Amino acid sequence: MAQVLKERINLREINCEKELTLAVIGGKWKLIILWHLGLEGTKRFSELKKMIPHITQKMLTNQLRELEEDQLVERKVYAEVPPRVEYSLTAYGESLMPVLRLMYDWGKQYGEQVVWSPGVSESSGG
Repeated sequence: MAQVLKERINLREINCEKELTLAVIGGKWKLIILWHLGLEGTKRFSELKKMIPHITQKMLTNQLRELEEDQLVERKVYAEVPPRVEYSLTAYGESLMPVLRLMYDWGKQYGEQVVWSPGVSESSGG
């Protein structure tokens, strides 16, 4: 994991732990994937694809691969025909769930009070 992470992220540009965290879980899709696996439990690729309809198959594959390399997601392949592959959170992935819940709560409150509030006009900028 560490070697792959070091190849993907320029660690010389990381100045603090917050930046490292964002480098590992940042991007449009990783948090959504982690959220679904954390709330719903183990899922197959096709199930995740249905839960995140706007993600392309290639992007989902890449994001799952990176999350697996970073030890946040476990990929389990069953020796069956047809092959079955399941994804679940590791202990590191599970440890992010309280943070993701706080982010969800913050986003919900912010959306209700600022973004979608009837008193906020688009021209006023907030």
